[in-house]
Amino acid sequence: MSLALLLGLLGQAQAGEVTLWHAWRGDERLALDTLVEQYNAAHPGTTIRPVFVPYEALSSKIEAAVPRGNGPDLFVYAHEKVADWTDEKFILPVELPADGLHPVTVDALRLREQVWGWPLAYKSLALYYNRALVPTPPATTDALLATAEALHGPDRWGFAWEASSAYANAPWMHGFGGGVFDTDGAVRLDSPGNVAAFRFVQTLAALGPAEPSGALLTQLFNEGSVAMIANGPSFLGEVGAVDFGVAPLPTVSATGRAAAPYITVDALFLAREGAEARAFADWMVADEAAEVRHRVGKQMVANTRVEVTDPRLVAFRQQLDTAVPMPTRPEMAQTWEPLARAMRRLVRGAITPEEAASEAAFQYTIVSRPSPPAADPRPWVVAAGLGLVAAAVWLAREVRGAPIARWRFAFAWVAPAFSAMTLLVVLPFVVGAAVSLFEYDQQAWTFVGLANFLDILLARDFPLTSPLSFWSTLAVTIAWTVANVVLHVGIGVALAMLLREPWVRLRGVFRALLILPWAVPSYITALIWKGMFHRQFGAINGLLALVGVEPVSWFAHWSTAFAANVTTNTWLGFPFMMVVTLGALQAIPRDLEEAAEVDGASGWQRFHLVTLPLLKPALLPAVILGSVWTFNMFNVIYLVSGGEPDGGTDILISQAYRWAFTRGHRYGYAAAYAVLIFGVLVLYGRVANRFASRKVV
Repeated sequence: MSLALLLGLLGQAQAGEVTLWHAWRGDERLALDTLVEQYNAAHPGTTIRPVFVPYEALSSKIEAAVPRGNGPDLFVYAHEKVADWTDEKFILPVELPADGLHPVTVDALRLREQVWGWPLAYKSLALYYNRALVPTPPATTDALLATAEALHGPDRWGFAWEASSAYANAPWMHGFGGGVFDTDGAVRLDSPGNVAAFRFVQTLAALGPAEPSGALLTQLFNEGSVAMIANGPSFLGEVGAVDFGVAPLPTVSATGRAAAPYITVDALFLAREGAEARAFADWMVADEAAEVRHRVGKQMVANTRVEVTDPRLVAFRQQLDTAVPMPTRPEMAQTWEPLARAMRRLVRGAITPEEAASEAAFQYTIVSRPSPPAADPRPWVVAAGLGLVAAAVWLAREVRGAPIARWRFAFAWVAPAFSAMTLLVVLPFVVGAAVSLFEYDQQAWTFVGLANFLDILLARDFPLTSPLSFWSTLAVTIAWTVANVVLHVGIGVALAMLLREPWVRLRGVFRALLILPWAVPSYITALIWKGMFHRQFGAINGLLALVGVEPVSWFAHWSTAFAANVTTNTWLGFPFMMVVTLGALQAIPRDLEEAAEVDGASGWQRFHLVTLPLLKPALLPAVILGSVWTFNMFNVIYLVSGGEPDGGTDILISQAYRWAFTRGHRYGYAAAYAVLIFGVLVLYGRVANRFASRKVV
């Protein structure tokens, strides 16, 4: 954390000083710094102090600092959290100039007949096209399909976009008359318009590359393998030596409506009242500052008086006229995962458009179910008090008559470790366990007792066999752990036995090379393996093609997705077991094996009856530790399969993450998951330690 940010968190700004938090990088940050320097020079009595905060941390820091009277006077953020922040009074209403700002950007910040920020810039999708392949961009979806079919070939595609993304498919949903909300404002994911949009998505996705991602689309467009893509303004900086143009997305032929993407507005929000802050914000959206942000920062500014001369940027200004402001209602955040899950199955051809719409609606009812009823906390407070009294009585009995004075030096040595464990392990666990007794909804915490645990263990919202069920996920987690540990131990012990043989040349080199998979950060390895498992461009399918095997869609089926996860984690885990075994083998005299060989024992008998029993004291603790690591191996599941297909390869820890961060911020429910995971591991640890403590005969 920077010194400026620390000062902003610890206290109020000085008189005449305005603290501004932002997450802008590159050209945008350069433009902001330029404007701040100009403003400070022109206003000697005011000092604008910009503070950079990483985007992924900005929201949480705002929500932690502002309610306590600390933090910034102004901050820059997307408009999507306006509803939450107005309810919690994190931001204050503002007054905007009468003209000069595009009405769509203003409407995005309007709630309850008030405007809650100064619109700075906007982002939306538009159509990028390669002029060498598509001289004139298609104006309708019929023309888009015809162009995509005409350009479709073995290694070339006419149109591609992130087909499994709910955000990227919003233009088609709106263009076909659907969307997330119906005319009454209720969530309606299975509307006829959405079904028609899903049918179009399935048809268009079949003409594009398999499993398209942002990085892949960038590569294919720059190579000329894809003629058209749908992307946002940031893609302008990623296009290489390609003669390209940008146009608004085409009109939907079936309805005559424009394909309307979501628009996201970056705005200045007022967190603390102050005339200096308001004056600076007014100046930031005015003509002069907007011109600098557009020219230097490459922003699509909300000020309509700024002349846009680049024809590629003009397309985004035109797209703004038909764009739909991203809804700020809390229900919106709960629709992303249901829509994304249905889209992924749809583009794989696993379900029909009608089934996709019905499934998305059903999944939404699960993640948006009402909170459990409030419970009376008084019995819990009494029980907690009695527990503390009982613990104090037990501790008093234990230390009564003990020569504590003689132990003071021992206590002094243990105190640092005890304090660190208490602060870093015990207290977070106690807080997490306490959170599991609450339900978080609309920025409010409600005590619900054991309701979260009962909902999880009784699977009240879905069948036991559903991927969302705790018991189904537990079965997958156990299978995942067993498969990985068996492979880790088997491969690790086999390689260790081989590398201790004196006839193996360059043993030191091989030992160093085989440790590398363990040394490389797991998230990097996981991303590499994910790319290798890509259906169309992955190295593994490339090797299969060499021997005449059809490409495998690894993440379309549970068995292959599970195998991909296990393969990745096996690569990560076997070096640890190999190192442990190599160390243990150093303490085993070769004389014992040679004596067994003289007595006529075969190679397997020598290993099974002599070597393995002597390895067990070192190997069993490593197996227990490896099991716990694997049981909670979040990185591989999240980065490789992403839980695909349909959450079937999620394990308990990744399910807890999804309940906390992608299914409506159900922190209490996720904390209950974490407590149950802890309970399972404690039970396993007790059983495993008892088994490991047995003497080897």
